[in-house]
Amino acid sequence: MATQGTLSILGALARAIGQLGDPGLRAPLLKSMALSVAAILVLWIGLGYALLHTQLFAIGWVDTTVAAIGGFGVVVLTLILFPTFVAAFLGLFLEAVAVAVEKRHYPLLPPAQSRSTLAEILAGLRLVGLALGVNLLVLPLYFVPGINLAVFLAANGYLLAAEYVGQGLARRADPAVLRDLWRNRRGEAWFAGALFAGLSLVPFVNLAVPVLAVATCTHLVESWLRGGTETGHRG
Repeated sequence: MATQGTLSILGALARAIGQLGDPGLRAPLLKSMALSVAAILVLWIGLGYALLHTQLFAIGWVDTTVAAIGGFGVVVLTLILFPTFVAAFLGLFLEAVAVAVEKRHYPLLPPAQSRSTLAEILAGLRLVGLALGVNLLVLPLYFVPGINLAVFLAANGYLLAAEYVGQGLARRADPAVLRDLWRNRRGEAWFAGALFAGLSLVPFVNLAVPVLAVATCTHLVESWLRGGTETGHRG
């Protein structure tokens, strides 16, 4: 049986899915996807050129083998990280997605505390850096059947929870409330992040995950602020 927290997360996700046709969500998604595809292509071209033109051992077949293995690793890693690239670029439009959700579902809310464009860019870069570092650290485990999925969901689930739930809280909660909510709701936030990470493994669906994550977490934060003992929307 699903817990109340789980049901609230799934309910928030369902509301987010129901709003995907809204131009306020569709436009940021298309922009972040286009930027991500461009970034991945540049990465592949750059790393591919480096692998093909770097001789580590000066032995033809050895360097060819290393280049092939390295190329395969690059492809695997970039495919794994593609949703993170989309999420990072979506950081430029995160405020627009959250505002679109609030405008439709919570029209009486006061203006939220928003980040500057520079802060959005830095947050996106931080997410990519953290995701790249964590996934490189556990990359060998991705090739171990039986634990690879659990490792992926645990690692990326926490990263996505920290980014999306944390940012949603920062928009609407005072610092003290933010700390209390994160401490009390950390398990639910991690479950939500793991859910987003799992959806990112589904072809085509993964492209919409960043928008769904922002919209879902906007609902979750509002629900937590209204339903818990915490007080005080900021804005």
